Amino acid sequence: MDNAYVIGVDYGTDSVRSVLVDAHNGQEIASSIYYYPRWKQGLYCNPSINQFRQHPLDYIEGLEYTIKDCLQQVGEQISTRVKAIAVDTTGSTPVAVDKTGTPLALLPTFQENPNAMFVLWKDHTAVREADEINQTAKKFDINYLQYVGGIYSSEWFWAKLLHILRQDKDVANNLFTWVEHCDWIPFLLTGGRDALAIKRGVCSAGHKSLWNESFDGYPPNEFFAAVDPLLNGFTANISKETYTADKEAGHLCEEWAQKLGLSTSVIIGIGAFDAHMGAVGGQIEPYYLSKVMGTSTCDMLVAPKHEVDGILVGGICGQVDGSVIPGMLGMEAGQSAFGDAYAWFKNLLIWPLKNLLPTNDDPALEALINQVEHQIIPQLSKLAEKIEPSIQQELAIDWLNGRRTPDANQALKGAFFDLNLGTNAVQLFRAIVEATCFGAKKIVDRFNEQGVPVKGLIGMGGVARKAPFIMQMMADVMDMPIKIHRSEQTCAIGAAMFAATAAGLYAKVEDAMNAMGQGFDAEYHPNPQRTAIYKQRYEKYTQMGTLIEENLTLNEHTLTPIA
Repeated sequence: MDNAYVIGVDYGTDSVRSVLVDAHNGQEIASSIYYYPRWKQGLYCNPSINQFRQHPLDYIEGLEYTIKDCLQQVGEQISTRVKAIAVDTTGSTPVAVDKTGTPLALLPTFQENPNAMFVLWKDHTAVREADEINQTAKKFDINYLQYVGGIYSSEWFWAKLLHILRQDKDVANNLFTWVEHCDWIPFLLTGGRDALAIKRGVCSAGHKSLWNESFDGYPPNEFFAAVDPLLNGFTANISKETYTADKEAGHLCEEWAQKLGLSTSVIIGIGAFDAHMGAVGGQIEPYYLSKVMGTSTCDMLVAPKHEVDGILVGGICGQVDGSVIPGMLGMEAGQSAFGDAYAWFKNLLIWPLKNLLPTNDDPALEALINQVEHQIIPQLSKLAEKIEPSIQQELAIDWLNGRRTPDANQALKGAFFDLNLGTNAVQLFRAIVEATCFGAKKIVDRFNEQGVPVKGLIGMGGVARKAPFIMQMMADVMDMPIKIHRSEQTCAIGAAMFAATAAGLYAKVEDAMNAMGQGFDAEYHPNPQRTAIYKQRYEKYTQMGTLIEENLTLNEHTLTPIA
């Protein structure tokens, strides 16, 4: 165990980060981050129609850069002792590949075609397709949506595939199969050349692709053909065998070993989603809701299978055996916009400075604008923290990017109530923060109501560590303490823990978690006076949300909510 090192790779929405970790104690020896250049330029995206695509070259270039950078920081003495690499990614973020497993966007014909690229988790162009999957499921005696909360989301695998097949005949004619980002990167690192041999993780397959052991894999072909003939026969090109993330996908191939300066003896672990590995990196406990808080939130809960046998929680993002910790049932929920809601408001405020001031010939002015931009959220937080909550304050609904859980509906929109001529930026920001906390409480309520008690909260990610105002409000709204994990890289550290387990350095991932975990360094407790007021405001939030949902109108981009 001594002198053994592992690498965890965490693919986020804006960047990829790699960490090189001492497998004995979890100490972070080196880290490196790479911001996707094409994504940063806004290429291949159209926010007005909720289209968000990422080029595979952003992923490949970032993978090589960050791992090599980590290895260069530590030198040959440590790099020769790297035993394994494991990867987590956003999800559902699938891509069209050919028979060799090559994403179509890496072929000359499709290199500038957004439909041939990874369809990012936050892409909501498949609302119609998700609705059709939900309506079709009602016609079958077996409920094929029972293990994903009873509602299929436009953020997920099959809805996105059907949308691409309908939108782009050239991609449809050249697509062999559809692969999640977290399954494709291990395939790449192991030198895969046959798309049929891609090892699918139970995490991605169970939570986003409708895989379940009780179905003997995926729902039958007749189900998919009933949704649309374009899906007829598609499961034939997807292996129904799945793997937990503590298993190995293979060894590092010669090509990537040479690129990185590593040995082909390095084990590559099975991939999983960021929040699932992040929950392990954040030392999740049974019945504690592990909240990875970034642009969105992903909330994970694990429970011993025998204690929740027969319970199907409605409206969440799935419950899958072994998707977080092998041997436990992993349950996923989350919010489609969390940090993204704050970023939206920041961009709204900074618009005049970025668009009305001439900065081309004035570097000093441009630097000042950047400084202001970075100070907006911290300063709003300081001022909003001084405002005591009251019943009549401005109220917001946090569905700026639709609703992930409970009860997925990406057609929903955000809203503000009780605005007046005295409402200012600080009050609006406070309302947005409160709304995201109310949205988080809806998730806890759903688990509690349906027989899975939430006994505590664990906060992870950039928002959890850098925004005490938001975390204190979260504790007040939830009326429950929330403890904040010490590590700033829980997802990457979680991937490192799985890498150590896949390499055989630990018998099970719980052992790696206990040995390599860094513990907690903050805890927020509810303020009883504020909690009482938030309970009343939460009731109003619920009423206004119901009003919006019931009066949602049809247009070309939206559909009636699923009953």
